[in-house]
Amino acid sequence: MQRRACLAAVGTALSTTLAGCSSVLSAFDDDPCGGEDCHIGMNRTEFTPAVYEVSAGDTVVWKNTSEADHTVTAYESGIPDEAEYFASGGYDSQAAAREAWKDRGGRLGTRDTFEHTFEIPGTYEYFCIPHENAEMIGEIVVE
Repeated sequence: MQRRACLAAVGTALSTTLAGCSSVLSAFDDDPCGGEDCHIGMNRTEFTPAVYEVSAGDTVVWKNTSEADHTVTAYESGIPDEAEYFASGGYDSQAAAREAWKDRGGRLGTRDTFEHTFEIPGTYEYFCIPHENAEMIGEIVVE
């Protein structure tokens, strides 16, 4: 019986240690979206990079590269007048996205992605609803 308890304790400690290592390693990753799977990563309270430049017609892919839940939500007052509103979950307004978040609508879990195609040149400001107070905001510059 003592052997089982010992093995359980060692297994739990090892799992906790490995989980901690993966979190620590991701903290040192300057480009969590290297390659083709995404352009903008999300760590605990920031978009990486915070400012991203594209050409009109380009599609941007965000990926939750952290263990926290996030959203990608445009500020209605922070996008060009003619531009299409965007938010993870497909909401058509900032108010609708905020309301949906009460039931976790628009949630991007770990490794989930969201994409949007930017057709109109200009600057687009966006944020993460649950981390807005931590200033998790980003900007897309479309030329």
